[in-house]
Amino acid sequence: MSEVLLHYTRGGHVEDINRGDVVAVNSAGKIIDSVGDAQLPMFWRSAAKPFQALPFVKNGGLSKYGITDKELALLVSSHSGEPIHVELVQGILAKIGLTVDALDCGPARPMSGKAARTLVEKHEKPQAVHNPCSGKHSQILALCRMMGLPVEGYTKPEHAVEKVIFQHVAMASRMPEDKLEIGIDGCGVPVFYLPLDHMALAYARLSTPEKGAWGEYEVAARTIRDAMSAHPEVLAGTGRIDTIVSQITKGRIIAKIGADAVYCIAVRDEDLGIAFKIEDGSYRAINPAVIGVLKRMGLLTREEYDALIEKFPPVLKNHRGDIIGTVETMF
Repeated sequence: MSEVLLHYTRGGHVEDINRGDVVAVNSAGKIIDSVGDAQLPMFWRSAAKPFQALPFVKNGGLSKYGITDKELALLVSSHSGEPIHVELVQGILAKIGLTVDALDCGPARPMSGKAARTLVEKHEKPQAVHNPCSGKHSQILALCRMMGLPVEGYTKPEHAVEKVIFQHVAMASRMPEDKLEIGIDGCGVPVFYLPLDHMALAYARLSTPEKGAWGEYEVAARTIRDAMSAHPEVLAGTGRIDTIVSQITKGRIIAKIGADAVYCIAVRDEDLGIAFKIEDGSYRAINPAVIGVLKRMGLLTREEYDALIEKFPPVLKNHRGDIIGTVETMF
């Protein structure tokens, strides 16, 4: 059962509560710490992206199409639609011989407020390239090209490319294929339903590939991990905690958001993966929950913790900027 993770106070009284579930495991699947239901089944949403890219990386897609480490980080990102992200998507599609018209993720307002305002000022509408999942879609299109599969209908669960991705997600999370369920994600592709501890397990294996028993996929897992660690500004975007926590820890902490407040963390070279889900899907809970989890597990130095608190102070402000309440970690 989900437990209380956060209290939001006003005038010294609790006004709102966020409940959720947290689990940390090593690559053997041993639970190191948990709050609430460690085996809570949940949709993995965009936190699955590093593992959806495994077949493309493992089978030589990076060298075949000249994909750089920065572009690889974009392929597994939930990007903010900033100019750097748009340019990277366009460049990747050009390398595989396609245009943005091939993207079937749907148009979406950039997650970056600045990028969204720029579109408005230019009297332009959001396009598919601004969609935070356009990198993942570019990766799936690239995998289609590499495997000689048609790009038409690539988002459908019955498409051969989605079946390949499904198999690799099951392998990475050590889920039997007949137990791994799917739904449809916000961007139109299959999304995976599995217990939180299996999500954390995949991230533990990613954190320290030499301990993750990846076999022939070890190099691919390490390549993906290193790209995520080296390019956090691509993995998420300006001002977002995924990016900032990695920058502050110099790539030691790799953080990846999923829609509806599912979240995963890999602790580089520490054989540790973490997954949590905020029960009501509230995005405002993400920042304090990430900091709370990292503090609870002793994964931040005092200097790193202070730097994160400075960026994401646990207070509530009104429209004038006055502090009128607090956000209190309860776990």
